[in-house]
Amino acid sequence: MGDSSDGVERKDESRPVAQPFAETAEEILARSEAGARDPRSRLAAWTITILCLAWSGYQLYIAFRPIDSHIARAWHLAFAMALAFLLYPTYKPHQPPFWIRGLRKVLPLRSGRSIVKRIPLQDIIFAVVGVCAALYIWWDYNQLIMRQGLPNTLDIVLGTALIVLLLEAARRTLGPALAILAGLFMIYTIAGPYLPEVIRHRGLPLDFIISDMYLTTTGIFGVPLGVSTDFVFLFVLFGALLDKAGGGKYFIDVAFSVLGTYRGGPAKASVLASGLTGLVSGSSIANTVTTGTFTIPLMKKVGLPPYKAAAIEVAASTNGQLMPPIMGAAAFIMAEILGIPYLDVVRAAILPALISYLALFYVVHMEALKLGLAALPREVLPVFKRTFVRGIHFLIPLAVLIIYLVVLRRSPVTAVLLAIESLVVLMVVQRPIIVFFTISMARRAGTLDPAVNSTAEIRKAFVTGITDVWQGLIGGARNMVSVGIATATAGIIVGVVTITGMVGRFIILIDTISMGNVVLMLIFTAMTCLILGMGMPTTANYIIMATLTAPVIVTLGADAGLVFPLIAAHLFVFYFGILADDTPPVGLAAYAGAAIARSDPIRTGIQGFTYDLRTAILPFIFIFNNELLMIDGVTETGGIIWLDDPVRIGWIFFSGLIAMFAFASFLQGQLVDRCNILERLILLAVAASTFKAAVIEAHLPLGPTTIQVIGISVYFGMYAWQKYRMKRRAARGAAEVIEGNTD
Repeated sequence: MGDSSDGVERKDESRPVAQPFAETAEEILARSEAGARDPRSRLAAWTITILCLAWSGYQLYIAFRPIDSHIARAWHLAFAMALAFLLYPTYKPHQPPFWIRGLRKVLPLRSGRSIVKRIPLQDIIFAVVGVCAALYIWWDYNQLIMRQGLPNTLDIVLGTALIVLLLEAARRTLGPALAILAGLFMIYTIAGPYLPEVIRHRGLPLDFIISDMYLTTTGIFGVPLGVSTDFVFLFVLFGALLDKAGGGKYFIDVAFSVLGTYRGGPAKASVLASGLTGLVSGSSIANTVTTGTFTIPLMKKVGLPPYKAAAIEVAASTNGQLMPPIMGAAAFIMAEILGIPYLDVVRAAILPALISYLALFYVVHMEALKLGLAALPREVLPVFKRTFVRGIHFLIPLAVLIIYLVVLRRSPVTAVLLAIESLVVLMVVQRPIIVFFTISMARRAGTLDPAVNSTAEIRKAFVTGITDVWQGLIGGARNMVSVGIATATAGIIVGVVTITGMVGRFIILIDTISMGNVVLMLIFTAMTCLILGMGMPTTANYIIMATLTAPVIVTLGADAGLVFPLIAAHLFVFYFGILADDTPPVGLAAYAGAAIARSDPIRTGIQGFTYDLRTAILPFIFIFNNELLMIDGVTETGGIIWLDDPVRIGWIFFSGLIAMFAFASFLQGQLVDRCNILERLILLAVAASTFKAAVIEAHLPLGPTTIQVIGISVYFGMYAWQKYRMKRRAARGAAEVIEGNTD
């Protein structure tokens, strides 16, 4: 992990890490993303491998040859259910629940059999029953259509089994929060008549509830699972293949070659590498582990305390989910829920994402100034030109994806399929080509070992490329298990909200709590997103909050005379769902970063959230100032009027960026020099006035652009003043030294 000789680090690392946080980053990633189980049995291992390959193959097939959406979702869920029970143990290894520990004390149970190295019989039974319940939709599809609304006994039995097993699969793959929440929503459908008046409903019969959750496309097999089936799997597979090809390491090397020699270079390289990885990775935890393994030790080496090194990586990786095109799978679900083109979601999200990432660069630079961090010497860093050229072929599949998606405006499925095709070809041929040129150059130079068989070496490289594709297909499927289970479980909550009319009651409830104040309502919504998001993935959090609170934001805003575009409300809840990944005490990304840095995960999470406060303010800005989302207005029918003036868009981006810099300086208490209280208050005023000039315009005879120009001028004026102050202090110090030497 790269120990440092710096005193701060030794002190921090000598402190023992609490046992609950002693998992390695790889264990956290495996448990949350790909499953912690690695069975010794060849039959079990091959069964899992074949299921993963079959799932990836099935998803590629239906992308080329679409089938009925309900049947496609049933197969998608069947694969996810099977792998969830085969890959995820009943409980964490070495941490059995209290009732198992109690049974072991009173009964002669064998405790030495690993739940990681073997698959218990009950898990196999659960997997088989879950698969049968999901595939019953495909098996009896025509009859189900014929008796729609009139379920028979078998329908109810299998529906009940699927719901129960889905909740258990969610508990294993995602933790208890989502499973408990979905269970409470199911109870709400039955207990409605006995609840307080504000959330009371007349109650629904059990057979109707099971039928609606299981046999229709408004519950388990609803829009979230449909998006996971149609779009998300392919993008996750693309990311897994690119990482297996070596693209992730290439992004990290390029970032270090560009930024390593600057003050605090490893921290800045961490931000750039995480941003590049975020383009194709929808997971903040995977991003933290992938880039943090390289960046955190180097950040520690240049003088960053371990908890701050981990926090910077966590903040950068968490923000990776803001970066189009993947955005943690939420962009696709958002487009489906809103009924708008996917590119419109990307268009609205791009400016806040760029502002947030550039502001993190700024925060890192200020930390480097405060701590007096050194830069890495050029000789220990890769040479940029050589590094960039060596892996430039990794940009080909990314270029294919972006060109077909953004320039040619093809569907996301078409774009990612073509990108996957180009990536697979690249993975197969890159190693043989490298070997061929290496052998040719050695032969010309006369340094080739006569014992080297060039044909055999090229053949071996070709086989290695095929193996990389094989492993990428397996990795993509394993990474999708938690997403498939999360979207299906979130579908239960969406279904309950739909059949009970809960949104209307929720509007009344939030309106009562916030007393009609829009800002209080937004704060309450943000806190709810953070609390829910601490125990579940971003995608599930977004689905739930988009179903419950996004309509509330729009409705209560309208009641207050404000027009909030629906996409702004959806992005608001999405942003706060992302921030939950580094919010203590459950932020898994913070745990992964702390495991690499060997620091306290709670302290790491608090510091990471402090860095992310600049991101937390953005949703409050763009919900009131829609220009940051490139929205110029809303039509009478609710349609969006997009900004199309590039000069105006450029000014919005620049002014928003300077306002965010001012806000970050206010939080950090640092610009060029340490800021006093008055300077921090001036920076806060600059941020507020520049972000929301229209509020000041209502009280002063100045246009919003003039107000923004004044705010930006004050910011740069303070920057120049602090530079002058530092030079004057340095000159005074030098004069005192000279005077002392003279004396």
